[in-house]
Amino acid sequence: MTITRKIHKIIHSKPTLEGAGVHLHRAFGSAREALLFDPFLLLDDFRGDSPQDYAPGFPWHPHRGIETITYVLEGTVWHGDSMGNSGEITSGDVQWMTAGSGIRHQEMPRGNPNGQMYGFQLWANLPKANKMMDPRYQEIKSDQIPTVTLDGDVQAKVICGEADGVRGPAENIVIDPQYLDITVPPHTRFVFPSTSGHTAFAYVIRGKAVFGEETDPFAYPREGSNYFDMQVERWMGNRTLILFEDGDQIQVVTQGDPVRFLLISGQPIREPIAWYGPIVMNTEQELRQAFEDLQNGTFIKVKP
Repeated sequence: MTITRKIHKIIHSKPTLEGAGVHLHRAFGSAREALLFDPFLLLDDFRGDSPQDYAPGFPWHPHRGIETITYVLEGTVWHGDSMGNSGEITSGDVQWMTAGSGIRHQEMPRGNPNGQMYGFQLWANLPKANKMMDPRYQEIKSDQIPTVTLDGDVQAKVICGEADGVRGPAENIVIDPQYLDITVPPHTRFVFPSTSGHTAFAYVIRGKAVFGEETDPFAYPREGSNYFDMQVERWMGNRTLILFEDGDQIQVVTQGDPVRFLLISGQPIREPIAWYGPIVMNTEQELRQAFEDLQNGTFIKVKP
């Protein structure tokens, strides 16, 4: 029997100031929420229409114990790191960085000719056995990401995982994730298989749709972007995150508008989390050791 995933929770992403003063929207990103989104830790939406939103960027900072996945829709992100790597990711590109035992890097966004800088950063946790693995990059250009046409003329960009037998270019990822960029046309009912037992969520980036089969918008909890966010309806629009319950498939229904959303899923790790800033370990002692390493100059285990 096939089970369509129900909605567990709806979250409207919240305006947040991050880095050296970047204005972004955070869908989730706390130790408490990480229990719900396991194996994912954070999702930031850094779409901005003016350099004042993003120009300060993300100067040099450390990471340990996690992976960061940056997906750019418009503009360019210049990056450099403690291993001597540097480069740019631009419209349609993805950078999948496994911090592992430790890396320092910086990310400096630049807008397109219209001043737009659109992108997303996802943090994925690493299991205890992999937290101190060697850092590595997978830098994926837009022309390496396949687009699959599914039933109903639904378009899916396959960044990681599989859709309709087509695999994405991001490979050998510990948590076995799926990362898709999906566009559903108007007046379409779209059903897509989903691995049972994996955490799955959708994040709407354009248009609107109904997710799941529930017709009562009060049937699941909602978290607004602030106390004045009183939107309670079946139709999920821009900057709305839908966290699903377990099941074998997701359902999306559109009417007069198309919808574009990120569909992300992964195998839960189910391990303790000790988290402070860009460092996520399993115990407070490991977290303390990471900060001692930062202070005494031994944080970087793999030299250029």
